[in-house]
Amino acid sequence: MVALDRLLRAAGFSTAPFCSAGEFLRHVDPQREACLVLDMAMPGMDGLTVQQMLADRDVCVGVVFLTGRADVPMTVHAMKAGACDLLTKPVDGARLIDAVNAALARSAKERAERARRAELAEKFVTLTPRERQVMAQVVSGRMNKQIAASLGAAEKTIKVHRGRVMQKMGVESLADLVRAAQCVGLEAE
Repeated sequence: MVALDRLLRAAGFSTAPFCSAGEFLRHVDPQREACLVLDMAMPGMDGLTVQQMLADRDVCVGVVFLTGRADVPMTVHAMKAGACDLLTKPVDGARLIDAVNAALARSAKERAERARRAELAEKFVTLTPRERQVMAQVVSGRMNKQIAASLGAAEKTIKVHRGRVMQKMGVESLADLVRAAQCVGLEAE
């Protein structure tokens, strides 16, 4: 652990080593961008369990596993659960640094996507029920005239609703609106 800490610090990373998985779980900051270099075999709690506990808590952290003996089922399980890499000991320093950089980049991307989804969800709740109906039909590819007929409204009214939807959702194109609808889980009609 000391050698890994020294290697990562020398590469410019800020590190915080923990003596046990339990100690880490007590101190993990879900708001902090991080990469967890985690051993598969630890006393008390194995690495896969720690990874699952982080997922259960919705903690977005890149995970790089280290192991003395990797087998295919273990590797598959770790990667399906979201691990960024699994390296065998003794670990090559350059590979570890590359894996940590990749995990941090992936974590940053996931955090940005989560922030975007949260932002869109906040915007979506500002829509009126009618605007939500119009949005659902717009993203399904229906034209204003068709939407007006199905909702029993004037086409001009639908155009106004559509404009408000675009403005409130902060999008400029139909493609952006479709992506926003997917992010908020809106079912097309």
